[in-house]
Amino acid sequence: MKYSVKNRIGIFVFCFFQVAVGKAQNVTQVASADTVLTGVLDSVVVNSFIRTQTFLSDVNGVQIFAGKKTNTVQLNPNGYNLAQNVARNSFAQIPGLTMWDMDGAGTQLNIGSRGTDSHRSIEMNMRQNGYCTNSDIFGYPENHYTVPLQAVQEVQLVRGSAALQYGPQFGGMMNFVMRKGDSTKPFEIQSEQTTGSNNLFNSYNAIGGTKGKLNYYAYFDYRHGDGWRDNAKFNYHAYYINLDYHFNSKASLAFQFSRMDYVQQIAGGLTDAQFAADPKQSERSRNFFQPVINIPALLFRYKLNEATSLEITSHGLFGERNSVQFINTANIADTFNLALNSYNPRQVDRDYYSAFTTEARILHQYKLGNVKSTLAAGLRYFTELTKRKQKGVGTTGSDFDLSLANDYGINLRLTTHNYAAFAENIFQLTPKFSVTPGIRYEIIKTDLDGVINNAADAVAYKSKRNFPLFGAGVQYQATPLTQLYGNISQAYRPYLYANVTPADRIDKIDPSLKDSKGYDIDLGYRGRVKNIFRFDVNAFYLFYGDRVGLITQQDNAGDNFLFTTNIGNSVSKGVEAYVELSLLRLVNARNNKTDLRLFNSLAYTHATYTSGVINKSGVNTSVAGNYVENIPAWNNKCGIDFRVKNISTSLQYSYTSKTYNDAFNTEYSSNGVLGAIPAYHVWDWNFGWQFAKAFRFSGGVNNLANAHYFNRRITFYPGPGILPADGRTFYIGLGMNM
Repeated sequence: MKYSVKNRIGIFVFCFFQVAVGKAQNVTQVASADTVLTGVLDSVVVNSFIRTQTFLSDVNGVQIFAGKKTNTVQLNPNGYNLAQNVARNSFAQIPGLTMWDMDGAGTQLNIGSRGTDSHRSIEMNMRQNGYCTNSDIFGYPENHYTVPLQAVQEVQLVRGSAALQYGPQFGGMMNFVMRKGDSTKPFEIQSEQTTGSNNLFNSYNAIGGTKGKLNYYAYFDYRHGDGWRDNAKFNYHAYYINLDYHFNSKASLAFQFSRMDYVQQIAGGLTDAQFAADPKQSERSRNFFQPVINIPALLFRYKLNEATSLEITSHGLFGERNSVQFINTANIADTFNLALNSYNPRQVDRDYYSAFTTEARILHQYKLGNVKSTLAAGLRYFTELTKRKQKGVGTTGSDFDLSLANDYGINLRLTTHNYAAFAENIFQLTPKFSVTPGIRYEIIKTDLDGVINNAADAVAYKSKRNFPLFGAGVQYQATPLTQLYGNISQAYRPYLYANVTPADRIDKIDPSLKDSKGYDIDLGYRGRVKNIFRFDVNAFYLFYGDRVGLITQQDNAGDNFLFTTNIGNSVSKGVEAYVELSLLRLVNARNNKTDLRLFNSLAYTHATYTSGVINKSGVNTSVAGNYVENIPAWNNKCGIDFRVKNISTSLQYSYTSKTYNDAFNTEYSSNGVLGAIPAYHVWDWNFGWQFAKAFRFSGGVNNLANAHYFNRRITFYPGPGILPADGRTFYIGLGMNM
């Protein structure tokens, strides 16, 4: 449905004032620092740029973080464009994250870290309130579920050592702690309406509160727009409800349900020449993408005694990933076929996900002689069925239509069973020094069967792998407000179903194919000086072993074939640093009404292949010494924030250095699929005004200097080719909380 400017303004005003009834009330500020699945949290208004803590506590809920590299970010609606999920602003205070600026829709979060792939956060263990949201963590781990950041209270990140507590990943674990109802009110309503460039309109509406023993929170988010590029319309919906019943001071049970779905028109990739001529252009008008993800969850928490806490989480993930596209490189136009008297048929690809997970965790504090200790242990059971249907012959039409003119060329059933157990223990050897060893044991069973149209026979593949992972952390409290920390931990990434699915009849799979394994080392120093200066500086070393790829081999008859096997290793090493300074508090430390803050979030990453041979045009070619794909050496975000009473404004600068999108470090290709990704600079400005106690006005400009840049070349969906980032866009919003 299309809206005129007049109608859009009318809808904007109506939606805002429809919910803005009653007397404005002051918003209660949260005081609790323990925000992981425990306690009831009030609504949050961030009244100070300087945060109480930028990393997770040693013990948080039933989880241990002592000696680990962690980050926390409280999302400030006055300081960020949360309505569009602009990741480079929202996660700016976490150094080292690589984020792809695909578009301004905010329908995907593409996040990577330390030499890992950012594509839909495929190498991150993505979680919401502690449970995993990746579509198929073992077979197809892309994260199709995207939460609206307006609903998030806190973002938590644990780096490579997260593998011991959470399972498969090299990039780390990112957890979105959702907002809860105000514990001091039986009913609260929150609404924010945002409009902006390119027909953007976002409506976020939520209710919450506490009635007796029940705390509740629910939201509905709707977003649509035309996109900065041609052929880039989107229509997004997200729903969530949390009913948290506290039986008594020891036991509680929460039911949560999340749903996200959207349909997005995919503008497709560009060649270098097309991007230079006009980055807004699009050669694809008939391509569409649609994920539908449903996540029901039960969270049971029980405090057995003062020293022991138990948490059991069960959740399902049921959904789809659908696309209909004319798939070809950007230099091949999607034109009218005179022979068919129509456009060419499009390709239809569909995945169906059905998963169930239960994780039980216990935390026990005890004394071993005179040594105080904290034990965290857990069990995990996971099962998933993914039905993959690809290369269906679709219609010749131009709208979003998943119907078929001919059957699927690929029809597979992918089944996974996973059992895991872990334990970590903090040994507090002295009041200042602690050691935290840990272990995890994994059992993975996979089963694949089905048909591929260009394979000689039906496909069947089974595998069972068992292996342990080890790690250890140390922490020293150098001063009451600063600490040294270090950690070494093993990590792994299971090989994907795509790795064991032959592309054609000449592909073969190594019967000894192994999961990618490696380890992550951190050594850092973090803390604060009063409430004026904060810092976290660390060095890291990530070894990523047994990467999976294709090489060329010969059979007994002398014929070449492609062989899927473990092809080599890579190493990422560097420094991550975050500093934050309150200039005005240097003069007056008690000043809580006015503040001028400077921050810098810098990462240097040297990510290269240390060994490896990959097939290139039928020839096995070494990639040793080449840079790992899409990993910039320099990644910097810095900014200045100013607040006076209830008005705040911020200016942020982002810089990312040159990268390559293939292991051969190709500089250029005529179709735009392979080549260098130049360095780029982006400026963002945001403004917020809290007025009449319960109301808020916000606005800003993203990509203030209108830089034409891209940080992604793609060889498959949704390209192939260059995917330009958005140019200059603006937004304004009105919000209320009462």
